[in-house]
Amino acid sequence: MSSPRTFKLTNANVVDVNSGTVLGERTIEVDDGRIVEIAESAGNPNLSAIDAKGGFLIPGLIDCHCHVVQTTSDLAGQTVQSPQYVMAKAYGIMKGMLQRGFTSVRDCGGADFGIVRAVEEGIAEGPRIFHCGKALTQTGGHGDFCAAGSFHDDQSYWAPRISRIADGVNEVRKLARDEIRKNASFIKIMGGGGVASPTDRIDSDQYSIEEIKAVVEEASMANIYVAAHAYCSRTVIRAVSNGVRTVEHCTQMSDDALEVIRDNNAFMVPTLIILRAFAEEGVADGLPPELVGKIGSNVETGLNAIERAQRLGVKMAYGSDLLGNMHKRQLEEFVLRSEVVSSAELLRSATLVGAELVNRADSLGQIREGFIADMLVLDSNPLDDIQTLAQPDRNLKTIFKAGAVVMNRLG
Repeated sequence: MSSPRTFKLTNANVVDVNSGTVLGERTIEVDDGRIVEIAESAGNPNLSAIDAKGGFLIPGLIDCHCHVVQTTSDLAGQTVQSPQYVMAKAYGIMKGMLQRGFTSVRDCGGADFGIVRAVEEGIAEGPRIFHCGKALTQTGGHGDFCAAGSFHDDQSYWAPRISRIADGVNEVRKLARDEIRKNASFIKIMGGGGVASPTDRIDSDQYSIEEIKAVVEEASMANIYVAAHAYCSRTVIRAVSNGVRTVEHCTQMSDDALEVIRDNNAFMVPTLIILRAFAEEGVADGLPPELVGKIGSNVETGLNAIERAQRLGVKMAYGSDLLGNMHKRQLEEFVLRSEVVSSAELLRSATLVGAELVNRADSLGQIREGFIADMLVLDSNPLDDIQTLAQPDRNLKTIFKAGAVVMNRLG
């Protein structure tokens, strides 16, 4: 990846993701990683030029729910692997994300300040990372990977796991403060049951109201926010009504729960592709076979929830939540959601809405003067068919991250 530089991108059909229209061919001038001018003319003749050749220019994509250091679907098994081995594999995962056009991601458990620094310093190639450190889980919760008969769990912070166990108001406060000390962008809690955890149920609520409020208070004092893993309506209502800002997955949702998200100006982050991937190849990737039954009809109910959420005006970001060898399916969430959501709305979810969610609406998510030059050149218009994004080898021609050329097939 080249260093940020001053150049102009010519003959680019700029996609305005806000209005869902194409502005027509423009010249985009970039200086030190930021867009400084968008012009109908040829621009500054003294600048070096990259010809977009009439391609369609969109903002870099934002995945608001991923796990860059989760190298297997065996979440319990990874906790006892060498952290050096896991990090070596994570570097390949991050590079793959960037090569698919994701210039920013929000890691929802596992990444820490070290891997963020490695990307920022250019040691590792990958998207910019907004991270929560390790998610907080109660004993027996979604982030507790001990089997029912286990009596020992290595809680070393440096064990390669997505979560850490905290019980009671005092303990959740302490660990939330510890993640804040480690420069977390947000705090994540496991608000309910999940597929990959061995001892809970999908429909179980986790953490008491007092514990949720304590984490929210700690995050608020640090000017960050709380995200909650949640599949079911009651879990979502408990979380959002007590100050949680983003709810993840949300496959079993009543209209009442969706309205609570909307009315509290919160965000919903569906992640259907991980459920489809679990069903099709999860066991081969390490998911314990006995957990496959937890998937149930969550893809179908999740699509229904997304359709109703769109109609009710809920803010929805793009998320994948993939693990291990399934990271390659990161763009397939577009394909799944396209059954019930328009191409324009889907593109907004992975750009504008994502930027707002990570509190970077003033610098990411749009092709706009003053914004960071995260840009993708496509050979067809994603507003006509969002599934063009799901075939990057065929349709993605150029990737810029903060003005640096990540990949260029324009010649």
